[in-house]
Amino acid sequence: MTLSEIKKLLADHGGLHFRIRLPDGGDVPQSFHVTEVGRVHKTFLDCGGTLRESTTCQLQIWVGPDYDHRLETGKMAAILGKAASYLPDESIPVEMEYEDKVISQYTISGHSLEDGAVVLHLSHKHTECLAPELCGLPPLPAAGKLKAPSLSCGPRGCC
Repeated sequence: MTLSEIKKLLADHGGLHFRIRLPDGGDVPQSFHVTEVGRVHKTFLDCGGTLRESTTCQLQIWVGPDYDHRLETGKMAAILGKAASYLPDESIPVEMEYEDKVISQYTISGHSLEDGAVVLHLSHKHTECLAPELCGLPPLPAAGKLKAPSLSCGPRGCC
């Protein structure tokens, strides 16, 4: 889900509670806080030697000891509004970071409206080979969607 999609979702459903559902179907406790809104820019060399870049908006969520805390869509929209100066491109994907025994990062696969709340549905992030043709693998559907200036490991293929 992109930043613009989340902002529209929040605007279309003002006054509702805001909740998060984990990939296993469990919910993040309703008393969570959004402790960070970050722009994460990553520049990296893939296994085929191509220099790539990706940018995401990362929301860190945390459950504190104040069990009566509840976040509503209007407050979440205000939080994202404060971050607008360093998140100028609203087409970037939004990811969630949450600690449940370990710190994990999740993509947002969709949403639902349930019991007076907007519920974001999280999915696990996955790794993949971004140079399957150089590594002798069949092409993958998501490969190559990242920005890729040219740079290569040379004739040996996969680094």
